[in-house]
Amino acid sequence: MDSTDRKLLALLQEDAGRQVAELAEAVGLSQTPCWRRVQRLRDAGVITRNVALLDRHKVNVGVTVFVSVRTNTHTQAWFDQFRATVEAIPEVVEFYRMSGDIDYLLRVVVPDIGAYDKVYKRLIAGTQLFDVSSSFAMEELKFTTALPLSYID
Repeated sequence: MDSTDRKLLALLQEDAGRQVAELAEAVGLSQTPCWRRVQRLRDAGVITRNVALLDRHKVNVGVTVFVSVRTNTHTQAWFDQFRATVEAIPEVVEFYRMSGDIDYLLRVVVPDIGAYDKVYKRLIAGTQLFDVSSSFAMEELKFTTALPLSYID
């Protein structure tokens, strides 16, 4: 991957809806070679999908909750059940297995605390959990979906 690919990726992370002509001009290529590079990045799995990012407040999910989960059970069957429970809750937008004191971390978006309480009840009804701790974000200070590109070999 060269500097042109990095520039293309940076531009596409800012706005994946850009036309090939605009991308080509920005990176100093003609349209066909630019299109081929973008296709190669897709084929290689570097670009995994194109999505539209929505304003959370305009779709009424302005409250972000970070949910820390601890469990005493670490079997595959328990994990499969827990994962299925989490995946069935659309308000959970991120889900991680962690190291350290917390086993799993979830990011949940909801309109208010009442809506979160419904998510919480669905979460605890689906599996056996040792501890669930919720932290409500007071203010979003930085949010980006753009990945840093300086580590590309």
